[in-house]
Amino acid sequence: MRGRDHRTFPRIRGTSPLIQQRARELRRRATEAERVLWERLRNRRLGGLKFRRQHPLGPYIVDFYCAEHRLVVEVDGPIHERQKERDALRAQHLEAYGYRVLRFRNEEVLTDIEAVLARILAACGKSSSSSQAGEEGG
Repeated sequence: MRGRDHRTFPRIRGTSPLIQQRARELRRRATEAERVLWERLRNRRLGGLKFRRQHPLGPYIVDFYCAEHRLVVEVDGPIHERQKERDALRAQHLEAYGYRVLRFRNEEVLTDIEAVLARILAACGKSSSSSQAGEEGG
């Protein structure tokens, strides 16, 4: 089953070369929590889902993105405690374009990765048992 019908939401446009360059830099300087999660998401390891990391969406760079389900996954470090309002506005903007945003704290990813993966799968309408199929091909 596919995710939401992409035709019902406009696309965010206007990713600049500067944003694209910044995304490349962020891929090279991932946090420990981002590296841990990426190892479990890359190469369709989670339920056969294709994720991109540090992916530009218009003026934003999202930590992880699954286009099939228009799912944005953000991993928040300590700085996000001071910018909750900014993060909420960003999430609202993305949601207005039909993206679904899941947020996890670094500690959640590092201490309970299985629960994080289960929530991601649930957001995509898949069960935790379906993650095994994606891991075999990894």
